[in-house]
Amino acid sequence: MTDRYADFPDLTFDRPADRVLRITLGGPGLNAVSPAVHRQLADVWLTVDRDPDTNVAVLQGAGKAFSAGGSFDLIETMIEDYALRTRVLREARDLVFNVINCSKPIVSAMHGAAVGAGLVAGLLADVSVVARTARIIDGHTRLGVAAGDHAAICWPLLCGMAKAKFYLLTCDTLTGEEAERIGLVSLCVDDDEVHDRALEVAVQLSGGAQQAIRFTKHTLNHWYRAQSAIFDASLAYEFYGFGGPDLLEGLASHAEKRAPDFTGPTSE
Repeated sequence: MTDRYADFPDLTFDRPADRVLRITLGGPGLNAVSPAVHRQLADVWLTVDRDPDTNVAVLQGAGKAFSAGGSFDLIETMIEDYALRTRVLREARDLVFNVINCSKPIVSAMHGAAVGAGLVAGLLADVSVVARTARIIDGHTRLGVAAGDHAAICWPLLCGMAKAKFYLLTCDTLTGEEAERIGLVSLCVDDDEVHDRALEVAVQLSGGAQQAIRFTKHTLNHWYRAQSAIFDASLAYEFYGFGGPDLLEGLASHAEKRAPDFTGPTSE
C-alpha cells in the first residue's frame, strides 16, 4: 500500500483484487470507534474518491464484529469538552456526506455487532452485505440521545417509516436476516460467507463500466441529499443530548449492565 493512506494509521488497507481497496476496522472493544478512528473513518472516503488505483472500496471489521460504535472514552470526553463535541459533530456530518459523495462504489461486509459510527458507513454503503446472525443496533435512544448520525437520512428510505420508527425508537436488535427482510441491507448470507460475498460484489463492480456505475450512484444518492435538512436537524438534536442528564444515565446503565432509569425532562 502506498503512502496515499498514511494519514489513516488506525485503519488497515489491502488490495484483495485488482483495483479493489479493502478497508478493515480493528481495535479493542469489538472495533469500537475512538476519537482518532472517528476522524479517519470520516475522511478516508475523500482519499478513496481521488485514488486512481481504486474502482471499488470494501469496508469490513476484524475479529468477531463489524464495529461496536463510538467508544465510551469518546462519548465521555465529549460531555466535558465542548470543542471536541463540536469536532465530532462535524466529523459525523462529514462521514455521512463523504460516503454519499464518494464517486467510487462502496461495499460493506457486516458481521457480529454493527453499531454507531461503523454502522453509518455500513448502511450507507452502495451494497451492504450482512451476516445472517449479525446484530444491527442503532442504540441512540438507549444511550439517552436522539437518533442522529445517519438514521434520519436513510432508514425511512431503506426500510420504510414504520420499521424505521420502531427500531430507532426502541433500539431493538435486528439480525442480518431481519435487516434484509425489511430492506435495510442489500444481501444477507451465512456468517462464513459474508466477506467472500462482499468481495465478489466488489470485483463485479470493479469490472463494470466505471463512468456508468459512478453516475448511477451519484444520481441515486440525490435521494439522500434531498434529506439533508432532516439529517442536520437529527444531528443537532443528538449532540444537544450529549449535554443532558439522560446521557449520563445511559452511560451508567451500560457500564453497570442494567436497564436505564431515565429521569430527564419530558417537555420540549
